[in-house]
Amino acid sequence: MLKRVFQLCFLNLLFVLASCATSRTDMPFFEGADLEKHLLERNSISEIQATFTITYERDNTEIRGDGIVTVSRNGDLNLRIYSFGFLALEITSENGIVRSSPAIDRSRGMILTGGIRNCFFWWDNYDTGVGEKEGMYFLRGPSRTAVIDRKTFLPVRQKVFLGEGREMDISYEGIGKKDGIWYPEKIRIELLRHSVTLKITEISFSSVTQPKVDCDSLYDRVADDRCFK
Repeated sequence: MLKRVFQLCFLNLLFVLASCATSRTDMPFFEGADLEKHLLERNSISEIQATFTITYERDNTEIRGDGIVTVSRNGDLNLRIYSFGFLALEITSENGIVRSSPAIDRSRGMILTGGIRNCFFWWDNYDTGVGEKEGMYFLRGPSRTAVIDRKTFLPVRQKVFLGEGREMDISYEGIGKKDGIWYPEKIRIELLRHSVTLKITEISFSSVTQPKVDCDSLYDRVADDRCFK
């Protein structure tokens, strides 16, 4: 009987160790790879759709809800936030024109439009090279900076410069994977006394697809260099 108990304990231990090993290997590991090439590959993503839980905080006030967003690389966005199953807020941004129902204050609007666009498309618009220090990569662009983990190639934090001395801070936690694309599972956006925390429950990525080329067509042969490869 005692021998049987030891066998069961041993099998349980093996199962736990195997589970831990599986969770550790199912993680992105890009150390030594080319970060800039990796970021260029992400540029094929044109649109992201996500559902999430959302927590809004200001001073000592906290409001919770659920949200769904479709955000494009060009900044267009459709965001709906629900509270107790009812639509509480809807925001659209198209060609830089933002509409909100009901109306919200400027800081919250900036978090829920530009903040969400920047936090999902975290790799975009960095054109001044890559720095490296203490196991992290540092990206700089005209209006923001980002810190990227050297092993996972995922963001740790971002800082967005809004002008007039204002800065928006974005931080990331957790790692998920969908359709071969790794992403942060938890995002916190802070601006002045406002903060929003998103915990992603579902996400999908849409990519730019190049139109088919008919290289037998005189126009396509001349206009598209893929016919010369």
